[in-house]
Amino acid sequence: MLEHLFSGILTAFSPSVFPVLIFGVLGGIILGALPGLTATMGVAILLPFTFGMEPTAALVMLIGVYIGGIYGGSIAAILLKTPGTPASAATVLDGHTLAAKGQAARALSISAVASFIGGLISTIVLIAIAPLLADFALKFNAPEYFALALFGLTIIASVSSKNILKGLLAGCIGLLVSTVGLDPISSVPRFTFDVMDLYSGINVIPVLIGLFAISEGLNQLEKLHTQKKSAPPKFDHKLLSKKDLKTMLPTAVKSGLMGTSIGSVPGAGADISAFVCYNEAKRSAKNPDEFGKGSVQGLAAAEAGNNGVTGGSLVPLLTLGVPGDAVAAVLLGALIVQGLTPGPLLFSQSPEVVYGVFSSMLVANIVMLIIGLLGIRFFCRIIEVPKIIMIPIIIFLSVIGAYAINNSMFDVGIAISFGLLGFILNKMEIPSSPILLAIILGPMAETNLRKSLLMYDGSWSFLYERPIALAFIVLAVFSVYSTMKLKKKQAQAPLAE
Repeated sequence: MLEHLFSGILTAFSPSVFPVLIFGVLGGIILGALPGLTATMGVAILLPFTFGMEPTAALVMLIGVYIGGIYGGSIAAILLKTPGTPASAATVLDGHTLAAKGQAARALSISAVASFIGGLISTIVLIAIAPLLADFALKFNAPEYFALALFGLTIIASVSSKNILKGLLAGCIGLLVSTVGLDPISSVPRFTFDVMDLYSGINVIPVLIGLFAISEGLNQLEKLHTQKKSAPPKFDHKLLSKKDLKTMLPTAVKSGLMGTSIGSVPGAGADISAFVCYNEAKRSAKNPDEFGKGSVQGLAAAEAGNNGVTGGSLVPLLTLGVPGDAVAAVLLGALIVQGLTPGPLLFSQSPEVVYGVFSSMLVANIVMLIIGLLGIRFFCRIIEVPKIIMIPIIIFLSVIGAYAINNSMFDVGIAISFGLLGFILNKMEIPSSPILLAIILGPMAETNLRKSLLMYDGSWSFLYERPIALAFIVLAVFSVYSTMKLKKKQAQAPLAE
């Protein structure tokens, strides 16, 4: 294996591959930073350009876009409170708070380093124990997916600021929205009102753009109208300190490992991983009340968690031929186009391609770190652009991003509608994150719950008869208990003072 890996590293630095790798990572960062242009979309857009390329170079470029795109989403999330991708929604909670305090450079550097750690860990795990993780992923069936989704939904209580009831209300709104479309089992239309565009459900990307980008644009427009003109915000150019690195390192490593495990489970993507890792970091932190207020650990957990998925999602793809997420599904198409068959035989028939990809992922994460750190001064200039110019640009890019998903004005309408909803909820101090989380996890929970009940003839015994499902249920109960205990402590703190 070491011989193949060394040969792969030489391939990654070859004149025909290395420039393509840099182009992929840089292009992914740019696409990821633009609201609505996700890593999946970036890989899909560039896929046709790889048809005439050599297999290793083609896959390396697409994987570079994947790695760069997941990280790139954090740039807009931190600077503009607008997640570039769904995977960066959790990054907003602490990343933008740091930027608002004038510590944008610090937040961006923490994000870059945490993303690198998560991506590096996932790649090392992919190389070392891919077959073992793939075997674990094979044990997942409907009961396990339901339990995983249920565990994810318990995070709603964690991201509900001080008022859990308002967070649960937001979560219920998200679950209601997730039921729109055809019933996943019987295909009966639900809440479609005979509108054909609603038959396929409500796409999460326009919802994300509306809740975070457009609503934030409306909030800023209101502030421009009601507040006096102020000087452009100043920010500190200092990057993360040694203390920050020491604080974030254990959390980043743990979140990277968790993200890799979650990514290896088909269907559980970077967005779910980011929230799960964030919740776990908050639960186990010594000062959990700092989360949401500019916590270094919170930002590191979200970024290491979503980048940990990059390697994990390739585990079932390369070893079993089963894509771990939407990006891996596009990469599956790229492999087939190149005449390669994903699965166990790929390792024996085309080891130069497999280990070329492995080595290139290591190099791509290093390139992503270098570009991320070198670009911080340039990225931070975004904050200095006058809001009267920046806000219309954000809203314009948001509309373009919503339209580009399906070339549909209906999606633009969805984005604008949820932008208005997010604006109203903000006035009522109801958080938007639970809505997005529920829309992502709702279909997964409902579909797999009903499949599980069908498998067990209507019995709920699958919740305790299957060890992995039971483990997730226990984690969910513990997560709710620890969160409620923390909220109670936070509520009592002002009284004690």
